[in-house]
Amino acid sequence: MTTVSDHSLHNSSRHGFAPLAIARIKGAQRVNQIAIYLIYAAIIAFMVFGTIASIKAFHDNQLLYQLFYNLPYALVALTIPLTLYNAFIIYRYRLNQTSMVIMTIGVSSIILIGGLLFADTAWLGLASWLGVAFLFKVSFKRFFSFLALADLPENNNSTENTPL
Repeated sequence: MTTVSDHSLHNSSRHGFAPLAIARIKGAQRVNQIAIYLIYAAIIAFMVFGTIASIKAFHDNQLLYQLFYNLPYALVALTIPLTLYNAFIIYRYRLNQTSMVIMTIGVSSIILIGGLLFADTAWLGLASWLGVAFLFKVSFKRFFSFLALADLPENNNSTENTPL
């Protein structure tokens, strides 16, 4: 049986995280940023096309109505696979409490599926997915803040640095 010395293990990892794990987490953070940009695009599309569609000259324009109604749904729906990927990364590396990840994904999924099955609408379910990407953004930010803080030299409480 081959054993790895503790010395080489500590040299290749940062605070218990392998370099490959940190690279995956950074990649997931970039994916999450794309999801947030899609959410911003959905909000802007809703405001712009809704405003244009409300102008009297464009009341009968079906294209504007479809853009106002369906484009924000489509953009938010595109974030669902991205946030699921992020949820798996956050769950795998325990960047957030397991119950919190399960609750956010579970509640958002139940509201979306329940709305589609029983209320014949997706707006409330998709609205709940908006918050998931922002929650994961905070999880990634806390993780990288932890790594940055852990890399700082520790403040020793020794007597040589304190004035008498």
